[in-house]
Amino acid sequence: MSAKSAKPVVKKCVLAYSGGLDTSIIVPWLKNTYHCEVIAFCANLGQADELVGLEEKALASGASKVYIEDLRLEFLSDYVFPTMQAGAIYEREYLLGTSFARPLIAKKMVEIAEMEGADAVAHGATGKGNDQVRFELTVMALNPRLRIIAPWREWSIRGRRDALDYAAEHNVPVKATMERIYSQDKNLWHLSNEGGPLEDPWNEPPKDMFEWTTDPLDAPDEPEYVEIYFRKGIPERVNGVAHGPVGVVQALNEIGARHGVGRVDIVENRLVGMKSHGVYETPGGTLLYKGHAALEQLCLDKGTLHYKQTVGLKFAELVYNGQWFTPLREALTQFVNFTEKNITGTVRFKLYKGNVILAGRKSPYSLYREDYVTFDQDDVYNQADAEGFIKLFGLPMKVEAMLRVQGRGVSEYDEVDYEDFKRD
Repeated sequence: MSAKSAKPVVKKCVLAYSGGLDTSIIVPWLKNTYHCEVIAFCANLGQADELVGLEEKALASGASKVYIEDLRLEFLSDYVFPTMQAGAIYEREYLLGTSFARPLIAKKMVEIAEMEGADAVAHGATGKGNDQVRFELTVMALNPRLRIIAPWREWSIRGRRDALDYAAEHNVPVKATMERIYSQDKNLWHLSNEGGPLEDPWNEPPKDMFEWTTDPLDAPDEPEYVEIYFRKGIPERVNGVAHGPVGVVQALNEIGARHGVGRVDIVENRLVGMKSHGVYETPGGTLLYKGHAALEQLCLDKGTLHYKQTVGLKFAELVYNGQWFTPLREALTQFVNFTEKNITGTVRFKLYKGNVILAGRKSPYSLYREDYVTFDQDDVYNQADAEGFIKLFGLPMKVEAMLRVQGRGVSEYDEVDYEDFKRD
C-alpha cells in the first residue's frame, strides 16, 4: 500500500450502531480496513423490537464490546419537546424525527469514546444524506480531537445492493432485501422510509411500507376523542391519566396510529443540495404539535405568537442541519422557554380516519375574552372607538394616496382597462 493510500492509524473506534444494513456491515469493514478494535454503541430511542438480539449480532459481527443505553427520556425531554415547543417544522410538514435524534446519539458516542479511550468514532450515514452532517457537527462541537470515519465516503460499496452482497459475504444477517429495500429510521417519535419505490415521487407509497399507522380507509368507522393536558408547554396527561414523557408519547402513538393519524409524504430539500422523497409516520407527535399550537393560539399575545412563527422556522432549520450544539440554537431555546410559562391547559381532539379535528381547548391563562368578541350587546367595547383606530392605522396609506392624487389630479384607479379582465 502506498503512503498516499495508507489509512491513518486507528486503535479503537466507537461505532454508532443500529443493527441495520449499513452499520451491520461497517463492523467487519472497520476491522478489515483499519485493523482497529470496534465498540458498538446503540441508543435506545424507542426502536422496540429492533433492539432484540442486537448485542449478540454486533458481537458476532466482530465488535469487542456493545453499549445499549436507554435514552428515551433524555431524547424527549431535552430534544423533542423543546423542538415542539418552538413550533419547529421543516418545510411545512416534517416533524424532525430523525434530525434531533442524531445529536443525542453523537453526544453519547463521544462520551463513550472518551470513557473507553477511543481515538475515533464512526457512523453509517451516506455521503448523500443529512445524517453525516448531524453526526459530525456534533462530534466537532464536543470533541474535535476524535477522528471521524464515514465508510460510505471511503469504501467501494456504491448502493444498497452492494451492501447486501457484502453482508452475505461476511455472514451478517440483515432485515433489508432486494424486494423491500427501504432505508428506515425508527424511534419513539416517528418511523421514516426512503429509497426503493419512493425514489420516484410519482409512485404512491406501497401499503405494506406503513408499519405503524392504520390505513385511514381501514381505521374505525366511529371517531374517538382524546384530551391532552399541557403544563408550561410540556404534555403531562392523556385523557386525564398522568404520564411521564415516554408514557405520554407511547399512549398518543397508540391512539393516533389506530386512526391513521400522522402520515406525511414529502419531497424535502436536503442540506447537501438535492431533494429526497420521504414518508414519515408520526402519530403521537402530530397530536402533540397540534395540541401545543392550539394552546399557544389561546394563551400567547399577538406579537409573541407571530414572532415565534419566525423563530420556529429558524429553529427547524438549525435542527435539520445538525446545528443543535450552537449558541444560536441555545439562545432561541431560552426565548422559547420564556414563551412557555403560560402554556398550560387542555386540548381535545376528535380523530377520524386520518383526520385530527380540534374539538375544544381551555386554559387558566387564556387571553380569549368572550365578553369582548361577542356579537351581542356588551359593556366593555365601544364600537365607535374603531373609527379612530382605523384612521390612524391607515394614515400612511392615506398620505401616500393623497400625494399621488395631488400629483396627477386623479386617483391611479380612475381609469380601469377592462380588456385585462377579458378571457379568450
